[in-house]
Amino acid sequence: MSGWCLAYTGFDPKTEGRRETLCALGNGYFMSRAAAPDAVADDVHYPGTYLAGGYNRLESEVAGHAIENEDLVNIPNWLPLAIRIEDGEWLRPGTVEYLDYRQELDLKAGVLSRVLRFRDSAGRVTRWDERRIVSMHDPHLAGLSVTLTPENWSGALTVRSGIDGSVINWGVARYRDLDGRHLETLDTSREEGGVLTLRSRFVQARREVGMAARTVVALDGAPVSVAKSETTTDIAEDFFEIDAQQGRPVRVEKIAACFDSRDNAITEPLHEAVNHVRHARGFRSLQDEHVKAWEYLWEQFDIRIDTGTDQDAQLKLRLHIFHLLQTASAHSVDMDVGIPPRGWHGEAYRGHIMWDELFIFPYLTLRMPVLTRGLLRYRYRRLDEARRAAREAGLQGAMFPWQSGSNGREESQRVHLNPRSGRWIPDNSWRQRHIGSAIAYNVWEYVQATDDRDFMRDYGAELFCEIARFWASLAEERPDGRYGIRGVMGPDEFHTAYPGVDPSTNGGLDNNAYTNFLAAWVLSHVEDVLELIPSDERRRICARLGLSAEELARWDDISRNLYIPFHDDGIISQFEGYEKLKEFDWDRYREKYDDLQRLDRILEAEDDDPNNYKVSKQADALMIFYLFSREEIEHLFHRLGYRFSPEMIFRNIRYYVDRTSHGSTLSWTAHAWVLARADRQRSWELALKAFDSDIGDIQGGTTPEGIHLGAMAGTVDLMQRCYTGIELDAGRLVFNPRLPDEVQRLSSTLRFRRQILDFEITQEELTVSSRVMTAHPITIAYRGQSREISPGQSFTFALIPEIKPDRTAREHEQERVRQEHAAEDDDQGKD
Repeated sequence: MSGWCLAYTGFDPKTEGRRETLCALGNGYFMSRAAAPDAVADDVHYPGTYLAGGYNRLESEVAGHAIENEDLVNIPNWLPLAIRIEDGEWLRPGTVEYLDYRQELDLKAGVLSRVLRFRDSAGRVTRWDERRIVSMHDPHLAGLSVTLTPENWSGALTVRSGIDGSVINWGVARYRDLDGRHLETLDTSREEGGVLTLRSRFVQARREVGMAARTVVALDGAPVSVAKSETTTDIAEDFFEIDAQQGRPVRVEKIAACFDSRDNAITEPLHEAVNHVRHARGFRSLQDEHVKAWEYLWEQFDIRIDTGTDQDAQLKLRLHIFHLLQTASAHSVDMDVGIPPRGWHGEAYRGHIMWDELFIFPYLTLRMPVLTRGLLRYRYRRLDEARRAAREAGLQGAMFPWQSGSNGREESQRVHLNPRSGRWIPDNSWRQRHIGSAIAYNVWEYVQATDDRDFMRDYGAELFCEIARFWASLAEERPDGRYGIRGVMGPDEFHTAYPGVDPSTNGGLDNNAYTNFLAAWVLSHVEDVLELIPSDERRRICARLGLSAEELARWDDISRNLYIPFHDDGIISQFEGYEKLKEFDWDRYREKYDDLQRLDRILEAEDDDPNNYKVSKQADALMIFYLFSREEIEHLFHRLGYRFSPEMIFRNIRYYVDRTSHGSTLSWTAHAWVLARADRQRSWELALKAFDSDIGDIQGGTTPEGIHLGAMAGTVDLMQRCYTGIELDAGRLVFNPRLPDEVQRLSSTLRFRRQILDFEITQEELTVSSRVMTAHPITIAYRGQSREISPGQSFTFALIPEIKPDRTAREHEQERVRQEHAAEDDDQGKD
């Protein structure tokens, strides 16, 4: 592996599904898995193609109940390309002997290549050189170039190229008992100019997809005519017959286009697809445009880390950035799509939108803020559906769903399959109401980074206020005078109800600390949000929302009095009653099982329940320390009337780390983040584990179903904000770097309030340079030293050495404050 190339050698059926996911190509509009062009869907391969936001609903019978699921649809496959020698069988993976096999994903260029040498059953050896793109320049185009070279034979060679509309959703084994036929083919044809066409429609959503493809075959530079064409109900194909000669290459180029009925500026999808293919230039020209588009993206998005001779971390970091940009790109800005936790790379989680944007948006906002703006509008467009959901629950404001798809209704399952036990069990994940706070937090952070007050006026304030209104209506006054929030779930997801309680009838928990803390934060920031809007427009917004001074005063009261449970003198209880749960016997279960990540499934299969124990799937209470700085946490706890000291952070981290199974890939990222200041070595070890989430498929078979985009983004943000110490503070961009010892240098580019900043961090220095452009000055800061920087200026800060680790946490904090005050005094003296 190099810093830019993900390479695989040898054909390994056991890992082929993972490779197809990790080498998938996309552009924010559609995604194509990296299955071989001659592969069919089976237990080894899955040639899926997905349209961003392409959802359809079907009803299935599960455990005797009719259940409707909305899924990301596997749309027609544009890839099919197969060969046959003489009158032999059509060759495909599994029917030949591979002599050489190398697959490379060039992250810098966005090009997938495959170089194969294989022997068929008659002993004939053929070389296959392939290059593939899904255009980042033109979101509707994809291309495939294959050169076939007979090495020890001559004879009749038939090439078959087509479009396949017979596909179904079959990529997740545990979903296969559900109805997966989301498509119906309306027609297939072959048009003038050698263009194959296929028109299909989502059976429930009635969304039409038009796909067209043109294949050109050449021998010694001369084109080969189509021998015949066939169109059936679901498939359109061309056949080319070549008199192949030993050592003489046969070149095949295939250009495909995809449009759907919700695209902008089209008349009809298939019409546009046919025209697009007819006017498309050859593969080489398309590739050149595509590579240039990726070059521009890397200029904005690359993060360079120097870890010595070991390039693995750099490669994995770029792989994660690559898949982020394939899921959400500039092409996504005007589309009505969110950003799913498993990308558009497969059918896991059915392509639904969840809270993972909390981990994804920080990176996008500081690179291409217009993209975050567009993705936040996905939430705004579904605000009315969230209001309806709140009303139906007897509440006010906007209750956003844990899983969202086409129109914003709750798409979470009410039962899910435990593959260990084979039982369908209740699924209470829809009770994760903290999703609303994540949306509000994302709105606030976007505006802090961009100062986009127009967005706050037109969209953000309404979202924020309606989420605050929901929390105020859900909060109930307690006998102790505080307010509580009952019947919810936190991010942990192992705990769905109290011990002995049937989660299907009386699920949920009371006063999840993370949920209540975020609710208090939202309610306390409403005034700050409204103050960003001019007074006359603020008055109109309040009138439109029916927001009175009395209601605002009540929100403020709740924000100061929400209940946060504690136990053991300063440990934040994950939820009220957590301290009464039993400790879990980790040692015994580690001896019994090799992998405890999905401890919930293990316990259920043993007729036990994680609700009985102090165990966590992933960071829950610790998410407070992930999202907020020490100063912000201290301020909010004091506002709530709770004692807080820095030592509590370290104590809580140690407490919950010891009780977490890391059953979610997000867990490694969150724990690496919160440990970054307390234990950098352990933080870096967890970061490396997070880098391996998909490339190592550490959850044992989930990566073939789709990437873990939240975890990928989380690792990128560890480099972007955590180890750089970047915070957005009252209009300032604050740096406080603490690179892991293994990272000698980190450099990148970001956007902050209309300036483009290049920064470089070493173990000794921080340098920030603003590119020449027209923009107002901004303020950057490091450890109490503030500098106003204008375009064209550059500043270098000498980093304050790290405090020796043999001191207590209180001594650490005292020394940090002393150093900051000294830096401030020195700064004032220079001025």
